[in-house]
Amino acid sequence: METSEKIQKSGALQVFASLLTPQSSCTAKVANIIAEVARNEFMRNPCVDAGLIPPLVQLLNCKDQEVLLQTGRALGNICYDSHEGRNAVDRAGGAHIVVDHIRSLCSKTDPASEKLLTVFCGMLMNYSNENDTLQSQLINMGVIPTLVKLLGIHCQNAALTEMCLVAFGNLAELESSKEQFAYTNIAEELVKLFKKQIEHDKKEMIFEVLAPLAENDVIKLQLVEAGLVECLLEIVQKTVDSDKEDDIAELKTASDLMVLLLLGGKYNESMQKLFEGGKGSVFQRVLSWIPSNSHQLQLAGALAIANFARNDGNCIHMVDNGIVQKLMDLLDRHVEDGNVTVQHAALSALRNLAIPVVNKAKMLSAGVAEAVLKFLRSEMPPVQFKLLGTLRMLIDAQAEAAEQLGKNVKLVERLVEWCEAKDHAGVMGESNRLLSALIRHSKSKDVIRTIVQSGGIKHLVTMATSEHVIMQNEALVALALIAALELVTAEKDLENAQLVQILHRLLSDDRSAPEIKYNSMVLICALIGSEPLQKEVQSMAFLEVVSKLRSHENKTVAQQALLTEQRLAVES
Repeated sequence: METSEKIQKSGALQVFASLLTPQSSCTAKVANIIAEVARNEFMRNPCVDAGLIPPLVQLLNCKDQEVLLQTGRALGNICYDSHEGRNAVDRAGGAHIVVDHIRSLCSKTDPASEKLLTVFCGMLMNYSNENDTLQSQLINMGVIPTLVKLLGIHCQNAALTEMCLVAFGNLAELESSKEQFAYTNIAEELVKLFKKQIEHDKKEMIFEVLAPLAENDVIKLQLVEAGLVECLLEIVQKTVDSDKEDDIAELKTASDLMVLLLLGGKYNESMQKLFEGGKGSVFQRVLSWIPSNSHQLQLAGALAIANFARNDGNCIHMVDNGIVQKLMDLLDRHVEDGNVTVQHAALSALRNLAIPVVNKAKMLSAGVAEAVLKFLRSEMPPVQFKLLGTLRMLIDAQAEAAEQLGKNVKLVERLVEWCEAKDHAGVMGESNRLLSALIRHSKSKDVIRTIVQSGGIKHLVTMATSEHVIMQNEALVALALIAALELVTAEKDLENAQLVQILHRLLSDDRSAPEIKYNSMVLICALIGSEPLQKEVQSMAFLEVVSKLRSHENKTVAQQALLTEQRLAVES
């Protein structure tokens, strides 16, 4: 540091600029001095101010390996954590020349070339670190396929491999990089490299690259096909009972990565293969993590179920093989102050398992509805959302279960409360849909009375104005059942919620779907049975709107319009 200060004060940096020429015999030594000086943070800006970047970048065009090596080091050190240094190299076009060098040297495995490649990779890493603009620039130059090729050829060279990994780690965070990575064999190379590693630090470095890449659906499947899941299973097996700090860290990283691989993504043959294979299958091994004390392993187990429960065959197989009980046991451990992520994953799995018709009755008799209801107290929107979705799937076409749940005052009151959760559209939508489903599937007067007493009618009326046709339709069918079974009980609430005006609007609107128009007319016919609601219908000239619909292109709508018109004419 003292020497660097003296060099700066003496004005030697300005002299160096004139000595950095390909013709000079001391060029390599000068570049070496600059590289050493620039290791000190306070010297990087003075190097830029002394005009050293343009001549250094020009030296990248020379053929002398020692000059190239020292020039690469000098530029890399000046760029390290230096905004000014990076900008100067960018303006001088240094990155482009370095990328071209890496491309031409890529296949050479002699020590001198590998040393040069390591320095150039390090220079690009320092140049673009934590700078999205410069990282995008390198991606556009096509650096990713070159670095992946480099990793494959030089995987025996620890220093060069490390530089590649750090460069990948920098670039992999950018979405545009993932598209380029997907067209390379990065998954295969990283898994191959990972299998060789013994040291925890090296594995951790590879993990840091794998994590952002595994967020991409295409790369996720490539990693599965390359055998990453099996690798992670081995790590878990070796470290799950260990108290060593490194093993605990490795276990967490492996299970984190497993969670990433199992989260969402496209489900294809590669995923299905992991599910098949009986007791020794990947799925069965991941399943054995559920009783573990590690939340991350429990999460991976629950997510594995949720992920594989994406086709009916798998769902039916899992329910028949006792998976539901494992999930209920897991949820039981997380009722009081539980882990929200585990709750969410387990509820997601139950929701998916409840989709096939043959599973619903089995899951209901296993006590799934009761297990799920324990989470009614949750204040976490992701848990609320999955809880609602699970119950809605369970009661689909299950009249007895729908009636039992629909008469549960605590549940209905909570649904009405969540119907007003304007900050959480998903929870609000699912609450409305479950309210409607309880009526539609139970067709029970008791359920309707419970919903009326809990103040749920206004939410069903509002739901009829939803931007989603499926929700509008579900609301109208539920309201028609209310009007047919318990009109007197619901009369006041329907009036206060301005249902008649809303129906007039839906029938007048040309954009309303045919099924919306049809169900609105069915509902109008039912509402006429109430004196105050009939008066409202008569005051709003419904006959005019309905008569126009007799010529509707949809025959069912036209037919219902004729019936409705006749009914309205009789009542008037």
